[in-house]
Amino acid sequence: MKLVSYIANGTTRSGVIVEDAVVDLAKGFDAAKAAGTSMSGSSMPSTMLELLQNGDAGMEDANAVASWAASNDASACSVALQEADLVAPVPNPPSMRDGYAFRQHVESARRNRGLEMIPEFDQFPIFYMTNHNAVYGPGDIPVMPRHLEKLDFELEAAIVIGKECRNVSAANADDYIAGYTVMNDWSARAMQMEEMKLNLGPAKGKDFATSIGPWLVTRDELASRRIPSPEGERFDLEMTCVINGKNVSKGNVKDMTWTFAQIVERASYGVTLKPGDVIGSGTCGTGCFLELNGSKVYDPAWWLTIGDVVVCAIDQLGVLSNTVVAEKA
Repeated sequence: MKLVSYIANGTTRSGVIVEDAVVDLAKGFDAAKAAGTSMSGSSMPSTMLELLQNGDAGMEDANAVASWAASNDASACSVALQEADLVAPVPNPPSMRDGYAFRQHVESARRNRGLEMIPEFDQFPIFYMTNHNAVYGPGDIPVMPRHLEKLDFELEAAIVIGKECRNVSAANADDYIAGYTVMNDWSARAMQMEEMKLNLGPAKGKDFATSIGPWLVTRDELASRRIPSPEGERFDLEMTCVINGKNVSKGNVKDMTWTFAQIVERASYGVTLKPGDVIGSGTCGTGCFLELNGSKVYDPAWWLTIGDVVVCAIDQLGVLSNTVVAEKA
């Protein structure tokens, strides 16, 4: 399934994409049940976070709604996809982490700073906590003047946790993943470089915006691209970023040195992960201006500014398009 969150009559609701329409899950549930479709629950929650909190039963009912809508007239509980006001698939995650899983990016970024590759990279997957209250979907990304001092994008994939877990092993961790989405970890590099001198962070260089979307793709949708491994599943999914119509970045999710399962194992050690928690992969190789400028791909250096359109795309996961705008405040 491709699950979305969208705005309808001023409220955020969950939906599922069926052909070229967004079917409202709560309304579709009622219609399907009235038509005799068997359901696990007595009702369907209207928001994505509540749906994820229902675990496997919630996903089964969402899939039943999608199946019903695919073979029946669901126009009364749907809107055309091109007309839907999509927001982040999980607009209010309980927490958000971002990893550092692509060796090419780490090696290049360190080399550009005159540093050797750090051996700890191969010992455990690392991540940092970022601002789960500054999550955006497709559309405008408002920035303040200081953010425009070396404003950067970061092309990433992300997972959303589907079931509560704690101290889970990598061998079992994929079972706790509800699905995958595209992620852009916006970065104010001048602020980040200042604060990182204090060996704590990043914080203000990252906390103003992270965009995810346009939808959440469940694992079963990606079966044809799955690459099984003892460390957890990988997926052969090409990643690209186009800025103002110019091809900038290209990578592949399968090139993650650390799998999402291994990252979940690390993140859940002594900590309870909740349904709706978002975990990013970290930047893929060539996936940001910090790396590209440091490698002299762009000379003079290229940074983002007001009006720039940043389009991050991953095979099967969709196209996440954002425009940089000045914050009205």
